[in-house]
Amino acid sequence: MRPLSMPRREVIEAAGERVRGSGGRVTAARVRVLGRLLEAGRALSHHEIGAGLRDVDRVTLYRILDWLVRNGLAHRIAGPDRAWRYSIALQGHDEHAHFHCGRCGRLLCLGDVSVGQPSLPRGYRSERVEVTVTGCCADCR
Repeated sequence: MRPLSMPRREVIEAAGERVRGSGGRVTAARVRVLGRLLEAGRALSHHEIGAGLRDVDRVTLYRILDWLVRNGLAHRIAGPDRAWRYSIALQGHDEHAHFHCGRCGRLLCLGDVSVGQPSLPRGYRSERVEVTVTGCCADCR
């Protein structure tokens, strides 16, 4: 996903519409966190998100991120350091691969790479499939 190239006011409006469309309560903090993810265009850690939101405390930020994930507005990706990264959840973007740059640490969605369901033994049921391609991004090569 690429970062949104629109004025900040429009990003906030877009984030507000997404929160409203989910049926959830529209709060300034939810809108600002979602706006931060929309602007980023890549998966961000809790720390990276919080750095741009000085008046949202750490616990509130975790609660908002959990709410965004539960309501399908963001998705959570396990980074190579086992810390969660958060990214905008796009429609029809359920099972997909990610790319991790081993040099700069950037983690992004590969929207055009679909991930199929693995063949599991009888009686097993898949709930989530994660595929991460590790390499070197265009900025680091």
